[in-house]
Amino acid sequence: MKARLLSFAVAILSVCILFTACQKDAGTPNDYSTETTTHSDDQSRFSNEIDAAGTDVNAALEVTSGFTGRIENIQVICDATVVIDTVSNPRTITITYNGSNCFGGRTRTGVIVISMAPGVRWKNAAAVLNVSFQNLKITRVVDNKSITINGTQTYTNVSGGLLVNLPTLNTITHTITSSNMSVTFDNNSQRNWQVARQRVFTYNNGIVVTSTGTRSDGGVTGIAEWGTNRFGNSFTTVITQPLVIRQDCNFRLVSGKVTHTTALFNAAVTFGLDVNGAPTSCPGLASYFLRIEWTGPSGIPRTLILPY
Repeated sequence: MKARLLSFAVAILSVCILFTACQKDAGTPNDYSTETTTHSDDQSRFSNEIDAAGTDVNAALEVTSGFTGRIENIQVICDATVVIDTVSNPRTITITYNGSNCFGGRTRTGVIVISMAPGVRWKNAAAVLNVSFQNLKITRVVDNKSITINGTQTYTNVSGGLLVNLPTLNTITHTITSSNMSVTFDNNSQRNWQVARQRVFTYNNGIVVTSTGTRSDGGVTGIAEWGTNRFGNSFTTVITQPLVIRQDCNFRLVSGKVTHTTALFNAAVTFGLDVNGAPTSCPGLASYFLRIEWTGPSGIPRTLILPY
C-alpha cells in the first residue's frame, strides 16, 4: 500500500493540460478569441504546474524524517535532485530540476526551496512552510513554449496528517497562498499573479485530489488565481466546479470547471469531456477533452473543444 501511495508523487506529475491557441479572425472587431484561448492556456499551465510543484513538495517532505518524523528517505522526483538541510534555521529542502523529459510532455529547470522553522512537523495540524520558486522554467515539448515562475508560496497542512496514511485518515486538507508570484511567458512578458487554493486529498480506489479556490472579492467566491495576464488585462480565475484528479484514472484531471473574467471577456473551461464535448468517465479513454466557451462579437457564442 505504501508503495502504491508513494507512486502518487511521481505519477501525478504527468498530469498536464494542453491547449491550442486559435488565431484572431482578420478584420473582425472586438473578437477576443486570441486573448481568450491564450490566457486559458497560460492559466491552465500555471495552475497545473503549481499543483505539480505541490506534489513534489509533499513527496520531499514525506520522505524527510527531519520534517515529518518519518524514518524513510527515498528519492521520488524523477527529473530533480533533492538536498536536505535539517541543521540550519530555517531547515530547508532544495529541489533542483535537471531538464530531463521523464514524463514526456514537458521539461523543467530551476529550483524550489522548501523552508520550515525548527520544531515544526509537517504531519501536525496547522503546520506551515514556505516554498520559494527560483526561475522554475517549464517547457512544453509539443510546441517548445515555456513559462517561468518565481516567487514564494505559503503551504498550510490544515488538517494534519501525511498522504501515506490517507486510507486511515480518510481526508487531508492543504491550502496554498501567495501574493507575489511572477510569471514570465514565452513572448518575454512578465506579470504578477496571486494564488489562493485548497487541495483536499481523499481515498476512493486510490488517491483523489479535489482543488477549489478560497478567495472572495466583491461577492465573488471560489477565486483561485488573479492578477494581470500577458495582454496587460486584469483577470480573476474562479473554480466554479471543483477540479478533480483521480489515481484510478492514471492521475488524470477527470472533471471540473473554471471561469476566467477580465474587463473584456468571460471564458468558461470545462474538463473531463469526450471528443463531442459530453461528460465522460475514465475507463478505456486514451484522451480527455476540454471545452472553452466565450462570447464573440455581437454576442455570438464561441466554443472550442480540445484534447488535454
